[in-house]
Amino acid sequence: MGEFRMLSTSGILGYGYPEESLERGVAMGVDMIGVDGGSTDPGPHYLGSGKTLNSEMAMKRDLRLMLRAAIANDIPVAIGSCGGAGGEPHLETTARLVREIAEEEGLKFKMAVIHAEQEKAWVRDQLDTGKVRPMRSAPELAADDIDRAERIVGCMGAEPYMTALDAGAQVVLGGRSTDPAPFAAAAMRAQMNAGPAWYAGKMLECGANAAMPKGHDCLHVTVTDDGVVCETPNPDRVCTPGTLANHALHENASPNVFQEPGGVLVTADCAFEAVTERSAKVSGMKWTPDETYTVKIEGAELMGYRAITMCGTRDPDLIERFDEFIERVRANVDEKAGALDLSPDDYILTYRAYGLNGVMGEREPYADTPAHEVGLIVEVIAETQEKANAVLAIARVNTMHTDFPGRLCKEGNMAFPFSPSDVECGPAYRFNVYHIVEPTDPLSMFPIDYENVGG
Repeated sequence: MGEFRMLSTSGILGYGYPEESLERGVAMGVDMIGVDGGSTDPGPHYLGSGKTLNSEMAMKRDLRLMLRAAIANDIPVAIGSCGGAGGEPHLETTARLVREIAEEEGLKFKMAVIHAEQEKAWVRDQLDTGKVRPMRSAPELAADDIDRAERIVGCMGAEPYMTALDAGAQVVLGGRSTDPAPFAAAAMRAQMNAGPAWYAGKMLECGANAAMPKGHDCLHVTVTDDGVVCETPNPDRVCTPGTLANHALHENASPNVFQEPGGVLVTADCAFEAVTERSAKVSGMKWTPDETYTVKIEGAELMGYRAITMCGTRDPDLIERFDEFIERVRANVDEKAGALDLSPDDYILTYRAYGLNGVMGEREPYADTPAHEVGLIVEVIAETQEKANAVLAIARVNTMHTDFPGRLCKEGNMAFPFSPSDVECGPAYRFNVYHIVEPTDPLSMFPIDYENVGG
């Protein structure tokens, strides 16, 4: 093909997009519709808990419009990292929504479901044979880490999507994937060069965030042999050389090297140019295959149960000696929790002070700027929800009433916006697997199921 056209509907399935943008994008000519379905950005909770990042209501709305357009125009739909984290529960939820829509709309199609959740025994085997290594600053993986993980997923590349499309699937639902993979797969399957195909995926993965103004909206991309042309169907947004260059920096340690399963996208020699007043082109990207095929694996473990409360103060005397005040509170909490047979080792008590370096902590460059008010999020994580609730209640009371030198207020130190003030958050997770594995081939970790949906 001389060119291949793709439409991304939004940054993540369920974020929403204007229906008019989808209609205009399809009218511009498309060979594939897709959307990224998830990310590690929201943290480990969704992978650990199996819950979806966005509501079923929001995902179903976005899916319905995409499926209608794809079936009406006889083009494929591909969704990566379904449900937010791309594990089995997330994939199953997305597949169920697709089946419901097909029944409600009278749609018929072949669907592929690509699984990304990994058997722990298989991961242990890879560890034992030396085929697992840490990613960036992650520690070495241990067998205990694998056992403690609630679930482990692999981030698939383009090959499973290409295989599903080759098998005739019109709707492809992928488990955890690298964000550009579904788009790159569709373009490479159409015989487009790998460099422009992967770069197109990089532009499409966040929808109209490659445009100005940024937002959750559709992005239309045309892949050619030598580059990528980007344009938004929404007339209120534009793609310029600057917006595309800006988005190329998105979520990557290097502006010039993007590691993907099977190779590296190199963008050091890219050129950016305006095509029209609303579109721009990027050229000069190159794809360098790796000698050894690798896949990132992600796992999340339960670290306890969380409870939080939120409050704020504008007492200038307290703010002036805030660190000293918090140390007094902590001492009181430890003492009173001890009366419940809870030692400081039984819980994690965290104070996040928004207004006093609450966002960047010690890296805050404006740490000396005086604050006239401070908002606090007090968090406790403990072995059980009951223990977390108990320690939080103690922390809340002592944050409210602990004395400090020069204190004028003889009632409460803090204002609480809600009643009840204490919130049970349930299980708390952390990433404990963030590593690279070497599978035997690009498909071995990602089995595919096919089904005829509708009729």
